[in-house]
Amino acid sequence: MTLNLRVLSPNRVVWDSEVKEIILSTNSGQIGVLPNHASLVAAVDIGVMKIRLNGKWLTMALMGGFAKIDNDRITI
Repeated sequence: MTLNLRVLSPNRVVWDSEVKEIILSTNSGQIGVLPNHASLVAAVDIGVMKIRLNGKWLTMALMGGFAKIDNDRITI
């Protein structure tokens, strides 16, 4: 099972791909998101998001914003 991850900036789509898992920093601490995660909207802190894709972990810098998680779709 996978998640659809979309990371948006004000002027473009930065990432749009299926992933296995993400870990990101929110204003209340780090959260891990796997398939079938409960629906959630959270404020994202400045920090690193970890993305598990094809058995490897990738990192992406985030400069704040919001994360919406619903029906195996994550939009940041």
